[in-house]
Amino acid sequence: MTRHALVVADGDVAERRTLDARWAGWADGIDLVVAADAGALRAESLGFRPDLVVGDADSLTEADVARLRAAGIELELASTDKDESDTELAVRAALSRGAQRLTIVGALGGRRFDHALANVSLLALPELAAVPSVLLDASSRITLLRSGPASPGEAQLDLHGPAGETVTLLPWGGDVRGVTTTGLRYALDDETLRGGPSRGLSNVRLDGDASVTSADDALLVIEVA
Repeated sequence: MTRHALVVADGDVAERRTLDARWAGWADGIDLVVAADAGALRAESLGFRPDLVVGDADSLTEADVARLRAAGIELELASTDKDESDTELAVRAALSRGAQRLTIVGALGGRRFDHALANVSLLALPELAAVPSVLLDASSRITLLRSGPASPGEAQLDLHGPAGETVTLLPWGGDVRGVTTTGLRYALDDETLRGGPSRGLSNVRLDGDASVTSADDALLVIEVA
């Protein structure tokens, strides 16, 4: 069975009922919960008990840390002077514990756009090339579709959801060649999306099933509920 890990960062986290309504089945099969700092509190608000809390604890009080430890939750505390964000540490911790699929919440929103952008960038970690990974919030589901040397062959992502919802395709790190779509209003057929121009912005799903394929490089796929 694929090990599905939930990584909870310390950004904005929607209510569980909102996530369930917007992204049906998003929590299916979760069997590992890794929280980044005060993501532990946000995990609890979603009804999940963290298996592990990592980070420098700058967003947790001493009472929070004591309570988590008393509950038998493992903590891996890091120095504040480090190269990785707490969310990156959480992602790496999940991988080291055998995660084969990642769902990341609490990684978007809030006042720190730099943190949100850095969290999206985590999808490009080489270690995630063969690990299906998604960032979720109340209105967005973000996936990085990758092919090329790290993920050889054509890559495909199936998109399931209501007709009329927005799907944006953005090149990540350079031009993306061989992009083909099905089930989207503005069809692409073995075309190139170039880094910079906004051609892939605001496509629309025509029915409940759509797909995107690319021949190489990395394509950021953002579904907007």
